[in-house]
This record gives sequence, structure tokens and C-alpha cells, in this order.
Amino acid sequence: MKHIIILGDGMADHPVERLGGKTLLQYAHTPYMDMLAKKGKTGRLITVPDGFLPGSEVANSSIMGYDQNEVYEGRGPLEAASIGYELKPTDLALRCNIINVQDGKIITHNGGNLETEDADVLIKYLNETLGKDYPDVEFVTGIQYRHLLVVHHGNKHIECAPPHDHPNENWHELLVKPILPESEIEEGHISCSDTAALLNKLIIKSKELLENHPFNIERKKRGERMANLIWPWGGGYRPHMLTLSQMYPQIKKGSVISAVDLIRGIGHYAGLRNIIVEGATGLSDTNYEGKAAAAIQALKDGDDFVYVHVEASDEAGHDGDLELKLKTIEYLDQRLIKPIVDEVNTWIVPVCISVLPDHPTPVEVRTHVKEPVPFLIYYPGIEPDQVEEYDEVSCVSGSYGLLQLQDFMKAFMAIN
Repeated sequence: MKHIIILGDGMADHPVERLGGKTLLQYAHTPYMDMLAKKGKTGRLITVPDGFLPGSEVANSSIMGYDQNEVYEGRGPLEAASIGYELKPTDLALRCNIINVQDGKIITHNGGNLETEDADVLIKYLNETLGKDYPDVEFVTGIQYRHLLVVHHGNKHIECAPPHDHPNENWHELLVKPILPESEIEEGHISCSDTAALLNKLIIKSKELLENHPFNIERKKRGERMANLIWPWGGGYRPHMLTLSQMYPQIKKGSVISAVDLIRGIGHYAGLRNIIVEGATGLSDTNYEGKAAAAIQALKDGDDFVYVHVEASDEAGHDGDLELKLKTIEYLDQRLIKPIVDEVNTWIVPVCISVLPDHPTPVEVRTHVKEPVPFLIYYPGIEPDQVEEYDEVSCVSGSYGLLQLQDFMKAFMAIN
């Protein structure tokens, strides 16, 4: 039995009055998800443990079977792994967004949907300027608005606000804060107070540098949002993780398919091969068909396990765009799930399929929320439960009930 997880990031939602009180999964036209739910089994899953924020790094690695109390180090180290940056034991790695602020408030966490080639110019500029003033600081280009900031000898015990959780809030009030007392200093690291002070200097200085860069000057002339502030968050050290093959011996070879650095980073530490799909953007215009084809080919090439991650619904949720989020859900169903299901159903070797989000990103909240998510599992010969549609409400009645964290992966991989 081969296994494939298809994850629609942030796909789950709340009932919306404009949709007659239905959630987006209830309202959207998703014949393939509904078919898999009807022919398979369903349930709900708690993806975020107590004491953790509902970030995609926490939820996705929990879905893969990792205990966050043992492996969690924040998004930064995952970004580093994805882009091939080898962290030293004393390095602090942070996710570094380029965001848009206006009138003292965070307007968007994505800098106006930056293209990678444009962001690369800005990141290199910051590295030449701020990196020169602060030799222990290094900026590294990632994808679109998602980049890496490394502080050599930095301290991870700081409080950084994820920018997507604070739209329309005053950014000055969200600057980095130390957590530990000054007396608690880790060997090889500066204090958390010094780390917080350094990061806040970088944030404040970046605004002047970026707003005066030719790229943003031209954007402003065209009436477009500027990419005018860096926002570091999700900091941590290099994590210590077992590979999925070590955790689940039936996974001898596996792959991850995603346009998002942090998912690729999880895949790197999990021992999965990262498959890069041309045209995969992390937005609604991503190459759904290309991801489906890559997943099918990976299974044909001998992979036992494939993790397909699609970011589009999460981005639409953060933007509060109801119509776009509905489209991303329908695109996932018709342009990715359909070709995969149609293909593997013709194979002699059975394939076990699961579809789920990592967390809800409700369009009327515009940020991640810590709530259970619906999931479905289907494979040829499974005895279905009574659920006939895939959505947040129907899956409450699923035969799997409410699973906790690593229990999902244990149950999924136990299917042989």
C-alpha cells in the first residue's frame, strides 16, 4: 500500500452569513472530496498541541507524526533547510517576511505579493547594507515574500509576532520582546535582550532603506503597495528530528511537493525528497496540474509516501477574499485531487489517500485559528462510514471521531 496526503493549507473555515450560514467547504463544489468522503472514512483532527500557536510549521509537522515538544524550533530553521543553508549550533534562524506597512499599521504580511526575483534584489540590498553594519547578521533569499534571517549567536528566547496574525495593527507595538531574564544566557549565544534589541534595530532601519529603494519608489508611483519593512519571526535553532523512515519503516522512500519553504524544510528533516514543480507559486495561480502530475510520477517511481501541500487557500484566507478562497478549494478538488484519484484508481498497487487542511484560516478572521480540522481517508476496499460529504460539519460524525496530533499519522500509516 502506497500513501499520499493532500493538504489544503488553511482550507477549513467558519460558517459565513454571506453563504447562507455554510462554511466554504460546505458551499464549494467539491465532487471529488465528497466522493472520497462517501467511499471512505472521516473524522476530525487536533493539529496544534496545547501551548503552541496554530502555525503551519506546527500543524504540518504534527500531521506528519512529530511531537512538537520534542522537535519544535520555529519556522526559521525550516526555511534554512529548504534553501540549503546549513545552520551552525549557535545560529538563530528566523523567517523574514517583507511586509507592507502604512500609517504605522501592518497592511499585508506579503509585501503586496512579491515575485521572487524582485524580492531577491531587496534581500541582497539589505544584506549589503544592514549586513555590513551588523556582521553577525545575514539575509538569505527564499521565495516571494518569505526569506531567511540568520543571527550568528542569536538567542531564540524572544517573542516575535507572526505578521499574518496582526493585520491592521500598529507594528511598533509588535516589536520583538525578550522572554528570559538576563541571568539566563545560553552558552554560545548573546542574551535574549540583546537579540531583541538587534532585531528591532534591523526592522526600524529596514523601513528607511526599503522605502528609498528604486523598486519601491516605482511601486509607489504606480499606486501599488510597497514592500517596505522586514518582519522577522519564528526563530529557532537547528532541530533534531528522526526521519519518517525511522519512525515508520514502511516508508522506504518518500517525497514532499510544496511551493512553501517551511514545508520543504520539514520534508528535508523528515528525510523526504523535495520535488520542485515549475509554476508552483503558493498562491491561487499555482500549478495544480503540475503538482498532481509530480505526485503521480513520484508514486510510479517507487515512492511509498507523498505529501502534497497547496498553500493557496491559506493566502486567500489571510487576505479575507471569500470568492478567491472558494475558487482555491474548487481548484484543489478539480485540478489536483481529481487527476490523482482518476490515475491511481487504475493501478494494481493500492494507494491510500488522505485529504485535510492543517488548520482553519477563516476569511472573516484573516488569521489561523486553533480548532480541529476535518479529514478523510480512502483506499480500495475500505469499509465506509455514514458520512457522505467532506466538510467541517459532516466530519464530526465520522467513524474516526476526534484524533489527537500524532494519532492521525499512526492510523494512516497502519493501513497496509
